[in-house]
Amino acid sequence: MQTSGTIRSMIKPGLEVHIVLKQDQRTGKLTRGVVKDILTNSPQHPHGIKVRLQDGAVGRVKEILS
Repeated sequence: MQTSGTIRSMIKPGLEVHIVLKQDQRTGKLTRGVVKDILTNSPQHPHGIKVRLQDGAVGRVKEILS
């Protein structure tokens, strides 16, 4: 199942996601990982909810994989 990452309530710690790191915003390169923390406070964000992955990477969710 692939779901957009623009709605905060859809994202929970432990989910596997694709994010775009800040330095990859121009290219759109996706990074795969597991959500550790949700950093966006608003209920939705047009560019994706900002999260920290378990490996420490921070970026905006583009797809929810699991």
